[in-house]
Amino acid sequence: MADDSLLDIGPTSVGPTADRLYAAIVDQIIDGGLRPGDALNEVALAERFGVSRTPVREAVQRLAMAGLAERGARRSFRVRRLPPAELGDLLEALCEIEAVCARLGAARMSEVERQELEACVREGAEAAAAGDGEAYARLNARFHQLVFDSARNDHLKEVAGQLRVRAAPYREAQFRQTDRLASSQAEHEGILAAVLAKDPDAAQAAMMLHVASSSLNIRRMLDPSAPKR
Repeated sequence: MADDSLLDIGPTSVGPTADRLYAAIVDQIIDGGLRPGDALNEVALAERFGVSRTPVREAVQRLAMAGLAERGARRSFRVRRLPPAELGDLLEALCEIEAVCARLGAARMSEVERQELEACVREGAEAAAAGDGEAYARLNARFHQLVFDSARNDHLKEVAGQLRVRAAPYREAQFRQTDRLASSQAEHEGILAAVLAKDPDAAQAAMMLHVASSSLNIRRMLDPSAPKR
């Protein structure tokens, strides 16, 4: 589930119901239930969550302010499609931030946190072997969150969380391609090995390789003519 504190865009007028709706819709975007271009229909969302249209409207407007929604036809909203150049910039920034978090985490993780990361990678191996992209996507999100948390830097964690949410619809979509599961899992195992060895340089390099590989895969998924790794 999304950590709403990482998505804070400043004071808003939304109430508790709108806040919950906002968090629920963000979760669906992260989990792939809502994809770029999907409509955010007020009536449909109100019926789904059993509320009036007013908190739905407030939640969707907040999504727009966070850069996750955009205007569609007839004054409606939809999950925002990032232009290729903007998506490229976003993935480049995420690569640098996550690599720094991995570097710090390798030095600062407690033994309990290292064991949690190891267990997450082990579960990921099972999901990848079973070809379960949905389960793997959830474990992938947990893996990266554990790395963010281990950096012990609230500012880095906040920035990393915001970037992750904006990139989530594209990053998680790649796990519907079964060939990406195995390569992503191998990259996670490389990061884990560096973390368990308490080697910050190796952890940073392994995470940078992982996110760069993910970025190339996303480009290839959106544009089959893009260069392959």
